[in-house]
Amino acid sequence: MMRPFVQLVRAFNIPAFVMLCALAPIGCVSSETHTKALTELDATKKLSVQQATELDALKKKSQAQADQLEQQLAGLQQTLEQEATQRKAAEQQAASLAKEREALEARSSELQFRLDGLEKENGQLNSELGNVRSQITNLEQKLASGNASAQEEIAKLQTQAYELEADAARIAKEREQLRQEQSRLTASLEQERQRLKAEEAEKARLEQERSAKEEEIKRLTKTQEELSRSLQDEIAKGNITIQQVRDRLTINMVDRVLFDSGQAQIKPAGIKVLKQVGDVLNKITDKQIRIEGHTDNVPISAKLQDRFKTNWELSTGRATTVVRYLIDHGGVDRQYLSAVGYADTRPIASNDSEEGRSSNRRIEIVLYPKDLNQIAGQLETSTAASK
Repeated sequence: MMRPFVQLVRAFNIPAFVMLCALAPIGCVSSETHTKALTELDATKKLSVQQATELDALKKKSQAQADQLEQQLAGLQQTLEQEATQRKAAEQQAASLAKEREALEARSSELQFRLDGLEKENGQLNSELGNVRSQITNLEQKLASGNASAQEEIAKLQTQAYELEADAARIAKEREQLRQEQSRLTASLEQERQRLKAEEAEKARLEQERSAKEEEIKRLTKTQEELSRSLQDEIAKGNITIQQVRDRLTINMVDRVLFDSGQAQIKPAGIKVLKQVGDVLNKITDKQIRIEGHTDNVPISAKLQDRFKTNWELSTGRATTVVRYLIDHGGVDRQYLSAVGYADTRPIASNDSEEGRSSNRRIEIVLYPKDLNQIAGQLETSTAASK
């Protein structure tokens, strides 16, 4: 009962006697006094509330001031640290400046030493300059006395100089002319060398071709001799002729030796002859072999036109048949063979007689050399290998 009472008194700062009177079961003062006490009590309560509010405001203000002071303290601490850093940097700069000052003092002493040396040297130069000026004065006096003779000597030297310059110009011009002439002669000489070189090359080429041609003729002559021995019976009968003109060999066989009239199939007697020819031709690797078919001018008969429309087909067919036999049975390399039909366009006798027409109906086997440049190259290679 008493503890809440005490707390109330302390909280509102109410005089104890007032509270005792208010709580007493029986009044100790009059009604007026009691009313007055209550009024004072209300006023006291209001004052206490106001004081509590002011106390809270004061606490908040104190807390704000404390926070502000802490911020100011942190700022002062940071400022002190910056000042310490600046002071350290200033001390380092002062030490550096002290070193620079010492270096400058040493440099200044060195410069002063050099300046003293220059001053001394300048004095010596001034002395020497005085001597030189004195010598110039003496020379000017001597020059004044000998000026006339000096002028004559100068004029003579100038004349000689002009003459020398003229001679130099003339010599330079002649030298340039000689250089141009030398260039022309050099060009002409080089041109002549090239011409001689080309002539020598052409001469060598012609010599190689001549040697190749002679070798070709020798080989062709040997081939003719072999064919003549192999075909001597037919040659004796007049069915075959062999003719060599320089580097060309022609084996002329009348058609009756190989073919029946109007036919392009080789007959048995013809096969025997072609076998003998093939035995010689299959050894040849340095010539081209052209098989030519020729006819007279008599048109193909009506009964044969279903096979050969004209003499062109007949001459070409016979040439092709001979080529096929030489490849298949004669052992001749196909790369050296060719077939062509001329019909009656290249007669060797007149077609006005049976004898002439018989001569025109023929198969010619023509051996002719390959390209002479190729033969010359082969000959050169063979000659070099033999050496």
